[in-house]
Amino acid sequence: MYLVSACLVGVNCKYSGGNNETLWIKEWLKDKNCMLVCPEQKGNLPTPRPPAEWKDGKVIDKEGNDVTKSFMLGSKLTFEEALNKAKESGEHIELAILKANSPSCGSGTIYDGTFTGTQITGDGIFASMLKREGIPVVSELQETEVCR
Repeated sequence: MYLVSACLVGVNCKYSGGNNETLWIKEWLKDKNCMLVCPEQKGNLPTPRPPAEWKDGKVIDKEGNDVTKSFMLGSKLTFEEALNKAKESGEHIELAILKANSPSCGSGTIYDGTFTGTQITGDGIFASMLKREGIPVVSELQETEVCR
């Protein structure tokens, strides 16, 4: 089973109310069992919502609100749901394709909290949970690694 950020297949759950549709992902998933995820919505954050970034060990939205608890809750609930779905289907989670740089889903790089597009080394909360459990995480920017 594969986990995929819902915004990457065209679901309008991005902070702005839009999506990050990525055609190669939609094509690649056609014959695969996948679960679409949006930890931010699962954490009861609205769509649209102010953008949020990591700053000083917290997730802060552009209006200055600390939304760390919502991000943590959404990531925890999404992770539990994914594990249950995999168990019920008799499969394991082979790979997660998650939105690059997101405070939930970013893998390897995240935005630095200045809201200037500056990236730093780090993982989003959900990506970090998956990695701790040994689940490989890639972003939509890593097509060649996924489609070998």
